[in-house]
Amino acid sequence: MLSTIVKISAVTNLSDARYCAGMGVEMLGFTLDKTDENYVSPEKYQEIRSWVAGVQFVGETQTEDFEEIREMVETYNPDCLQVTIPEMLPMLVSEFDIPLLLRLDADRISPPALSHYVSTYGKYVTYLLLESSLNSPLQEEWQNAISTLTEATQLLLGFGWENRQQLHQFLEKLPIAGIALKGSEELRPGYTDYGELMDILESLETE
Repeated sequence: MLSTIVKISAVTNLSDARYCAGMGVEMLGFTLDKTDENYVSPEKYQEIRSWVAGVQFVGETQTEDFEEIREMVETYNPDCLQVTIPEMLPMLVSEFDIPLLLRLDADRISPPALSHYVSTYGKYVTYLLLESSLNSPLQEEWQNAISTLTEATQLLLGFGWENRQQLHQFLEKLPIAGIALKGSEELRPGYTDYGELMDILESLETE
């Protein structure tokens, strides 16, 4: 069991999925965009799903095409759907009866804008996911912006810490629901170097 909610983004292989599920991770994210380097085909997705239980499967997409999203949901049948276009949320809520996640890129929005996204779009989603495409540090301005939120916001933090000690400090002082980590690369079938992923998950284990 883990001490906080954990989502693993961009899972690409069964080794990661089984390890993370066994550690008590709550959500596994799979990239559904064919142009993305982490794309997982429907066949591979269903194969992984047949071997893994007790975890929510999240379909991750950055597309702005609603019909494309509809096709993804029908093909993959994910437990949750993660999107990056907030303006699409009202339509998605009316169309699909599954939990939604909104991914925000900290490199594309300013810290003061966070409260706007929370107040405007928070009601449509189960979680807001704040990540950094550039893997930036969590500057004081971002920490201050997050500190103004309430725990009811259900924010998942996916960037900013240099080590697990700093991560635990953020978990203690910031009103976040949990964290998001990236899946690891499979060296060859069945062999994965978990590295930082293992280090962080093991540090979050509780008896």
